[in-house]
Amino acid sequence: MSSGTWFSDVPVAAPIEVFALTAAFNEDTHEKRANLGVGAYRTEEMKPWVLPVVRQAEKLIAEDQTLNHEYLPVAGLPSYRSAAAKLLLGEDSPAVLEKRVDGIQAIGGTGAVRIGMDFALSQMKCDTIYVSVPTWGNHKGIAKSLRFPSLREYRYWDPVNRCIDFAGWTEDLKNAPERAVILLHMCAHNPTGMDPTQEQWKQIAEIIREKKLFPFFDGAYQGFSSGDLVKDSWPVRYFVEQGFEIFAAQSFSKNFGLYNERVGQLTFVVNNSADLDKVRSQLIMIVRETWSNPPAQGALVVSKVLNTPNLLQEWKESVKTMADRIIQMRQLLHDKLVANKTPGTWEHIVKQTGMFSFTGLKPRQCEFLIKECHIYLLRDGRINMCGLTCKNADYVAECIHKAVTTIQD
Repeated sequence: MSSGTWFSDVPVAAPIEVFALTAAFNEDTHEKRANLGVGAYRTEEMKPWVLPVVRQAEKLIAEDQTLNHEYLPVAGLPSYRSAAAKLLLGEDSPAVLEKRVDGIQAIGGTGAVRIGMDFALSQMKCDTIYVSVPTWGNHKGIAKSLRFPSLREYRYWDPVNRCIDFAGWTEDLKNAPERAVILLHMCAHNPTGMDPTQEQWKQIAEIIREKKLFPFFDGAYQGFSSGDLVKDSWPVRYFVEQGFEIFAAQSFSKNFGLYNERVGQLTFVVNNSADLDKVRSQLIMIVRETWSNPPAQGALVVSKVLNTPNLLQEWKESVKTMADRIIQMRQLLHDKLVANKTPGTWEHIVKQTGMFSFTGLKPRQCEFLIKECHIYLLRDGRINMCGLTCKNADYVAECIHKAVTTIQD
């Protein structure tokens, strides 16, 4: 067989939009270019921020002569797993006090979602999974790659009123089959930035209980919604207090700035403590057959910070600093669009929370911003609020005004 024929029929995959945008931005030399696409925190100078507390933890780890490069347990670093679960649920959580919670270290939040979905399909025999419309693209991608027999969607975003379609959401859940997995964004919904109220969460919980559905939370942005780590985890804590068994995917990419360390966890809560070992053992087997063993460095950093009181306090202050800047940029963009008398309503920008805003801009308007204005954003209108600064907000607002008033979609 001649060289190359094994792969000659392999198609080229479509570019991953957000990374393609970043590559285009990096090649752009326009003096006013702005990157509103990448899902990462940026400072006022549009630079990545290495948290000072992370630097401190890394130094302490580097100086610790007791550490080595042996394999971690397949389930992950024990001190990290315990601290991550307590950060999510609270040290006074009934599940924590009754030893009904554990976590499996994962390759970022993405890895946590994947092993959780794998377990739901292979061990719980759940053949239906629901995701919101819209949702983070990897949610659907992972479900498809695992070959879930039924991947369904529940209504979430109302594009006309630019808010949550709560009536549509609840109707879709009421029509879901029993034992369906419901993927829920804990806070800072990606991509819309629009979160339910506590009263709405309570109604969702009742429907999930009545319909015998399984709640699977994605908690990639704890602290990024309000700046308060406890407040942002309220939905998960409420479900656990109400007696639900849950999965929750955690990520420390955003709130620790550890994007390339891939630090995540699948935290799980059971009602019968006798089930804990069974669930853990099967998740360990999934990990063994997927990435075999987790990396240590990022987990060591998170563990050092979460288990050291003075470092923990400093980290909480850093999280609030990032969240406050995002909130400030939301208000700034809103005020400038209103001052420019840009057609349409923009109140949703300040009602949304977290890193992202679903602006309501149409695909052709987004194309105009990219090609004519050198403002890089996803074509569904999602922007990263961290890409805005006090220096570029005027230009971005002017360009949005121009796109809205000249490009009809």
